[in-house]
Amino acid sequence: MSHTAHIRSHRKPRPQSASKLALRAGVAGGVLSTIAVAGSAGPANAEPVTETIEMPALTLETPALATAVARSAEASQLAALDAELQSQENAAAVKAAKAAKKAKAEAVRKAEAEKKAEEAARAETRASRSSERTTLSASKSAVSAPSGSVGTVISFLKAQLGDAYVMGATGPNAWDCSSLVQAAYRQVGVDLPRVSQDQSTAGTQVSLDNLQVGDILYWGGAGSAYHTGVYIGDGQYLDAANPGKGVVIQDLSGYPASGAVRVL
Repeated sequence: MSHTAHIRSHRKPRPQSASKLALRAGVAGGVLSTIAVAGSAGPANAEPVTETIEMPALTLETPALATAVARSAEASQLAALDAELQSQENAAAVKAAKAAKKAKAEAVRKAEAEKKAEEAARAETRASRSSERTTLSASKSAVSAPSGSVGTVISFLKAQLGDAYVMGATGPNAWDCSSLVQAAYRQVGVDLPRVSQDQSTAGTQVSLDNLQVGDILYWGGAGSAYHTGVYIGDGQYLDAANPGKGVVIQDLSGYPASGAVRVL
């Protein structure tokens, strides 16, 4: 007997899988069945009888394992699809962010261009108004006046062209009709009444067919006139017309006077 026959192995038995155990059990069962049939065949001197039993085909895969493998494959596919979807969403987000940034930059550029255009338009308008004021001022200073006292009156009146009409104002940049006439004649020492009614009777009444430069025109009856102006020749007169026109030159044909007085 070997000296090691009674010495147990220190190795632990390896665990065997369920499929291997099933295989071994099937084989063992088949062997035992064969032995049992042979033993029951007859006496010892009888011819041995053998019977071949067809064993069912065995597979190493169980239904549970197949199901687990299928589920694992399905999970892997779903994970791959999720990863692809996330990648596409990230790419779309990056693209949208770039488009939004570009649109914002374009909007800022457009707003700046519109602002510059508005500033340029305002500057042009201011320059135009300044030029108009300069031209009007030059035209006032360059008025050619008749000689004598009448010339002085007409020169003063033309120097006020473009001034505003304001009821009750007496200059120097805003007038009503009678205050302008009064101020013009004050330049030559003639002290006229302040209101239109009184100015319409302040001098000698003259026919509208015999008007002379410097005659005072009135609208309404003598003593009850509501407006006055000064005749400047060529069928025209100068007056502080109304808030819409200011101090202007107009044609008598468009607004014929009711009468006239001569004070010079």
